[in-house]
Amino acid sequence: MNVMSAKYSPTFLILLALLSALTLTGCGFGSQSAEDFFDRGVAKERNGNLDGAIADFTKAIELNPNLTIAYKNRGWVKKDKGDLDGAIADFSKAIELNPNLAIVYKIRGLAKKAKGDLDGAIDDYSKVIELDPKDYYAYGYRGVAKKDKGDLDGAIADFSKEIELNPNLAPAYTNRGNARRVKGDQVGADEDFAQAKKLGGR
Repeated sequence: MNVMSAKYSPTFLILLALLSALTLTGCGFGSQSAEDFFDRGVAKERNGNLDGAIADFTKAIELNPNLTIAYKNRGWVKKDKGDLDGAIADFSKAIELNPNLAIVYKIRGLAKKAKGDLDGAIDDYSKVIELDPKDYYAYGYRGVAKKDKGDLDGAIADFSKEIELNPNLAPAYTNRGNARRVKGDQVGADEDFAQAKKLGGR
């Protein structure tokens, strides 16, 4: 008779074997998952520890290369640090993993605009609108990019749509007023500025 089997119950032996297997494969109870590192990265980001957040998001990605949200969050932190190329690369990877995330197109558009890539930003904002036609901010962002490109009619149309979707958004009236003024429509501009002021804007 096996001394071990005589001394311990079958249930204990099974648990012991399972624990040994977990230890050998590096999956012990004390190991940290990709989600653990992601959560820790989020906490560090909230506390302003951007480098620490990036390190934890990177570890999460190493453990799970398909963790879309880790690329999104790491990209956002990189954008905050001024690493626009790194941010865009992370957002692009997140989109590759999940092409239907409107929010990622939107923040990639912001990064592209910050880099001066107005056409790329407009394309991303247009994709947001395609995925979520009620995202009024996407119309506003696209309107600003169009205005910067000199497409005043396109900008005014986007700001008007933004206002249609959210009539209480003061910056939308201000932006449309600025575009109308540049276009020579001072009456329309004054009306927009007055509405913006009424809503608490300027």
